[in-house]
Amino acid sequence: MDGGDWVAAGVLATAALALQLWWDRTARSRPGPSGVGAAYYGLRSVLAFGLAWLNPFLAFYAAVGCFDVERLVPRRWIPVGLLATAATVAGAQIGGLPPGDTAGRVFYGMLVAANLGIFLTVQRDAGKAEDRSRQRVAAIRELEHANLALERAMVENAALHDQLLLQAREAGIADERRRLAAEIHDTVAQDLTGVIAQLQVVTETREQDAARVHVERALRLARHSLGEARRAIANLAPVALAEDDLPEALGKTVVRWSERTGVKAEFTLTGVTEPLHDEVEGTLLRIAAEALSNTARHAAATRVGVTLSYIGDQVVLDVRDDGRGFDLSALPERDTASGFGLKGMRARAERLAGELTVESEPGLGTAVSARVPSVPYER
Repeated sequence: MDGGDWVAAGVLATAALALQLWWDRTARSRPGPSGVGAAYYGLRSVLAFGLAWLNPFLAFYAAVGCFDVERLVPRRWIPVGLLATAATVAGAQIGGLPPGDTAGRVFYGMLVAANLGIFLTVQRDAGKAEDRSRQRVAAIRELEHANLALERAMVENAALHDQLLLQAREAGIADERRRLAAEIHDTVAQDLTGVIAQLQVVTETREQDAARVHVERALRLARHSLGEARRAIANLAPVALAEDDLPEALGKTVVRWSERTGVKAEFTLTGVTEPLHDEVEGTLLRIAAEALSNTARHAAATRVGVTLSYIGDQVVLDVRDDGRGFDLSALPERDTASGFGLKGMRARAERLAGELTVESEPGLGTAVSARVPSVPYER
């Protein structure tokens, strides 16, 4: 290099430095490929070609530039940018530009093609690696969003669970009030009406014998009404759960029922027991009592089996007998004429987001199964 070459190289190097400083400030607001980025890459390629023309050693400036082509130049212009870099690097590889003769020009063209192929291959592999990296980042973000959505769903489910328990309590209270009102109307109120009628007859008759008969009838009705009132009050809450847990209360209920009816009955417990919410235990105890009452009234059974099973997040109560059974197809599932017992048991189970199923065939007995969530005990 003579003096003029050194001056030209200094000017081009200064221009390259100024271009780079300008781009460092501009690139902060232009992170992706754009027209400005393509213009910057083109100017840098021109400066690199000029430096390599002055001295082949300075072609390193062009070679370093190919690593930025994908983030600076739009995808359809990448081959053009790489071709400019390959032409500059090939000039350095032949010992300097321009080629001296025809053989040198042919060799130069071959080097340009070889360099371009290498650059395109490297750029393609780098692009695939970057695509995989972007896909991993996107997958991680999707997983984060999914985790956040899952956490929100769990919080919402917990709130819905609490709301369901509250609604179950309120519905249970309303149902017990309706049931108690119906029992009072059908028993106590009617008995008291009979007592009043008998006493009115006593006040209107003057015969002591007739009056005594009516008074005795009134006393019997009053005693009966008192018994019905006490029974209704006792049924407001399962007294059996006041001192015992659900398995013990069910076992004692089955024993008392067997002693009262003379029907052999057995209680079986399966699974790992755990304290349950008062609503759950009270519901299962009432369903068992109602199922046993239905068995005593209608089944004419000789054996009854009651099973309480703790299965994961559910509790299952089964009451089976070997009685006369009945035809399920002749019994509408939701018909009020089917009796308050079966309808009431199903309503109790459904209030706790559970279900009640009945299996029966004439002559083959009946099986009643109640399945409810095992809501844990609340202190």
